[in-house]
Amino acid sequence: MCGITGTIYLDKNRKVEASVLKRMTDTIYHRGPDDEGTYIQNNVGLGFRRLSIIDLSTGHQPIANDDSSINIVFNGEIYNFLEQRELLIAKGYRFRTTTDTEVILRLYEEYGVDCLKYLRGMFAFAIWDNNKKQLFCARDRFGIKPFYYYTDKDKFVFGSEIKAILAAGDIDKSISYDALDSYFAFGYITSDLSVYKTIRKLQPSHYLLLSFKDKVTIDIQKYWEIKFEPDFTRKEEQWMEDIEACLSETVKIHMIADVPLGAFLSGGIDSSSVVAMMAKNSSFPVKTFTIGFKEKEFSELEYAREVARKFGCEHHEQIVDPESIGLLPKLVHAYDEPFADTSAIPTYYVSKMAREYVTVALSGDGGDELFAGYSSYQSLVNYHSNPLNFNSPFLNKLIWGSVHKALPQTMKGKSASYFMSKNKEYASAYLYLWSIEERKKLFLNDHPAINTSNASEPFKVNILKKGAGNDFISNMQYLDLQTYMVDSVLTKVDRASMLSSLEVRVPLLDHKFAELSFRIPSQLKMKFNEQKIIFKKTMAASLPASILKHPKQGFSVPLSVWFKDDLKMYVKDVLLSQNPFLSSYLDKKYIAKIVGENSSGMKDMSTRIWSLLFFEEWLKQNK
Repeated sequence: MCGITGTIYLDKNRKVEASVLKRMTDTIYHRGPDDEGTYIQNNVGLGFRRLSIIDLSTGHQPIANDDSSINIVFNGEIYNFLEQRELLIAKGYRFRTTTDTEVILRLYEEYGVDCLKYLRGMFAFAIWDNNKKQLFCARDRFGIKPFYYYTDKDKFVFGSEIKAILAAGDIDKSISYDALDSYFAFGYITSDLSVYKTIRKLQPSHYLLLSFKDKVTIDIQKYWEIKFEPDFTRKEEQWMEDIEACLSETVKIHMIADVPLGAFLSGGIDSSSVVAMMAKNSSFPVKTFTIGFKEKEFSELEYAREVARKFGCEHHEQIVDPESIGLLPKLVHAYDEPFADTSAIPTYYVSKMAREYVTVALSGDGGDELFAGYSSYQSLVNYHSNPLNFNSPFLNKLIWGSVHKALPQTMKGKSASYFMSKNKEYASAYLYLWSIEERKKLFLNDHPAINTSNASEPFKVNILKKGAGNDFISNMQYLDLQTYMVDSVLTKVDRASMLSSLEVRVPLLDHKFAELSFRIPSQLKMKFNEQKIIFKKTMAASLPASILKHPKQGFSVPLSVWFKDDLKMYVKDVLLSQNPFLSSYLDKKYIAKIVGENSSGMKDMSTRIWSLLFFEEWLKQNK
């Protein structure tokens, strides 16, 4: 795990200064405290910070080819690099290191941009090809590793984090109102947006070419697609055999490292399955790390302990309490932009604890998206007991119309009158942190964030329409993989873990394993009140029954309790003060109403309050 940066001036006669790259790489020291390096060739500069994982002695970057005409900076891990290395050696390539970085470089020499087809792993990299006068940047298929870029009439700047780009100097920091609306709509900033108008994210499965041929051009292309193509010819037992074999293989290659390695263990089926496969493929006890809360309804410690005992793990755990709210300024600095996922708190603490013992940790992220594990899917398609009703004009037009079209034609009751008796606003709650009606009240009447931005309203619906075909469950999985997974879950884990210089690997998002899951029919993943059916059956022989049967809890923080008790005055002091920073954007009276409803117990507004606290602190740090 590392950090990469770069500055390329569009004027070929303007030389990049070493001090600029130094400023940029210093901001992401935490991503790579073991080493640093730079490459400067006139108007092109590449910067690098290294966290040593593989080839500890010769892995210095940037790495160049034989005549130094091609240079690479790389963040991530390529798990099939040894296999590709042997194939390249057979083609006549010589290697000076045993790193996966040099394998990417040689694959680029052999295949050009098509080298991406041969990479199995998590990655974000930039290759400067001096022969072609071209910068080639790419991000892995699911967006596990970050890549931000900025461009104006004078320069192209990139970095693993936004702060590295800002450190380049002379960066337009105008706020993107589309991004701001996206933040309050979803709790995170979607698509290729960042909080700044001029800074963008390279999206997952995409590459970018900056070319200096006849004129300067930027071309962005997608190189891999999520395709749900169910195979109905195979039996359940065959799928179970394939899942177990593929999971074992992907976990095994994710364990390749020259440094101590462990795993996050929440007590849920995904992380427990990863630990089970690690134990199977290791001759030493697996080091496991768990975070819990004194509020037992939010804690899965007992389940994590049970898994750790079963597999003879070297287990470590920590309790997180309300005082952890003091972490907020540090989190805001880490994420560089508003980010409202409260589980960033326990993710930071479990990463910090793990780093005391290991340099690499495996996590179970991705299982819910691949095997339909979210309760929201179940609620939306449980049409037998709770037929859906599109009786809200807004939801019917904007959301449920698309959801309805995504339902298979053979689904019972497709043409019937639907209603959801438990929660008629559930769909809106699923898609939005703050609904459009709430955001209209939240933003000041004359603020353009809500008056000129329509980005958030159609965003997820349009992705749902693209979907994966005529299957509702697959379409919901597709939606989450394209939005929540990359922009919330993976972003959360990357920033929180890198604060402690810990590399986190995600074996369930190995694209070979994911592609296997895409071929499994939806009815084997979820139906009625059962979720992740085929995955649970596969792991039944390995995991305790309690792990397979207990309800999904997620990595939730008991903010609903904290904000009513220990942190009640803290919330009021910050959000209801005389002149909070957010009062330039948001309506103080509406915020007071939200805080009051939460304090009285009338409504649980804790996640909305957290989004306000995070935004206030971000404005304070960026005033």
